[in-house]
Amino acid sequence: MSDVAFIDDDDLLRAANVQALMLAGLTVTGYASALAALEEIGADFPGVVVSDVRMPGIDGLELFRRLRRVDSDLSVILITGHGDIAMAVDAMREGAYDFLAKPYANDRLLTSVRHALDRRRLVLENRELKRAVETASEDMPLLGATPVMARMRQMLRQIADADVDVLVEGETGSGKEVVANALHRWSRRASRPFVAVNCGALPETVIESELFGYEAGAFTGALKKRVGRIEHANGGTLFLDEIEAMSPALQVKLLRVLEAREIAPLGTNETRRVDIRVVAASKVDLPALVRQGAFREDLYYRLHVAGVRIPALRERRADVPLLFGHFLARAADRFKRPPPELDAAVRRHLATHDWPGNVRELVHYAERVALGLVDDLRQDFPGEDFGAPAEPTSGTLPERVDRFEAGEIRAALEANQGDIQATVAALGIPRKTFYDKLRRHGIDQAAYRPTRQTAR
Repeated sequence: MSDVAFIDDDDLLRAANVQALMLAGLTVTGYASALAALEEIGADFPGVVVSDVRMPGIDGLELFRRLRRVDSDLSVILITGHGDIAMAVDAMREGAYDFLAKPYANDRLLTSVRHALDRRRLVLENRELKRAVETASEDMPLLGATPVMARMRQMLRQIADADVDVLVEGETGSGKEVVANALHRWSRRASRPFVAVNCGALPETVIESELFGYEAGAFTGALKKRVGRIEHANGGTLFLDEIEAMSPALQVKLLRVLEAREIAPLGTNETRRVDIRVVAASKVDLPALVRQGAFREDLYYRLHVAGVRIPALRERRADVPLLFGHFLARAADRFKRPPPELDAAVRRHLATHDWPGNVRELVHYAERVALGLVDDLRQDFPGEDFGAPAEPTSGTLPERVDRFEAGEIRAALEANQGDIQATVAALGIPRKTFYDKLRRHGIDQAAYRPTRQTAR
């Protein structure tokens, strides 16, 4: 697809402008009439429209108005004669992106086109993000389009109705309770209780009575009978988060529950049958704890009838924009604000940050963006490098050379705040070569500009 659609009925002027834009590294399609352009420019046209105003048949202003009906966010630049400037200003009030008064320098045209392309790319990125979020099923709480997430969802569907105990492993904030909830919702137990217990948050003196319940008079202060969490989950799902925090004595009692499916509340010798499915979760390496003697081996294998590992967010970076868009829309709705446009700094942070807090950290970041609290990301994330991501040294020599070259280009862009002329001078390469390398390495020079200013 073209970066620029250039429309002018003057063959010589059209050819000269098309050539100038192509020499700057852009892909350009020339049209001799507005009608010819209208037949090919649709709602998701990825580029910019540049059109002369004075043309026979459909003139530039009428073309602009028709394009606005096709896509109100399309960037249209109008070329005017001296006597048409007032008319062009009126068109800008209607939404035209810019106008160029004849005669104009090639650099003036190129600057306007590049700024308009930056704007158009942001529009399409946000539009695609909204589409992806809107098409994400409400029955799919584990958003993600990467293969690893597709496989995990398929596995969860397969074991949801198998009624086996499940061990979920994943880093802090990766969504272990979301997985447990999905297993419950997709199972035959969905109409029964889902009971969550954080084993690491309850003191050891309390967790046993919380889990098993007690009879009145079982201990000092037990004035009336209390049904424990296990019994409350009867018929449904019991989610035990941070299972690694459970004491050895309690591990023995839990093993008994898993094997016999019965409990004995404190203060009674009576056992009660329970029909539960147990989903346990751990943020640490349980087999390592087993080897150290800190976790019972028999309990580990009893829980690990089926195992689910949630990938860290840094292992599925391609899902970050979709997840962020979902959380940003949700936060904006919660705070009664329109979702903000994503600027270069936010997009760069999304692409380069390691997200040690995983999905939970991304949720909180989206909330701050929705509230407009991340204008200065360097202050929000002290010590973080907002330049190019570190490049690995592995791979073939050509691959390593490519990575080094890309890193140098990014560093030069960062040092010169995205100024193309200064960056090209610093690198000592021709401008066309520079744009070829940007395209080859997938580098967005606009992301390094501190602000976007539209030429007027």
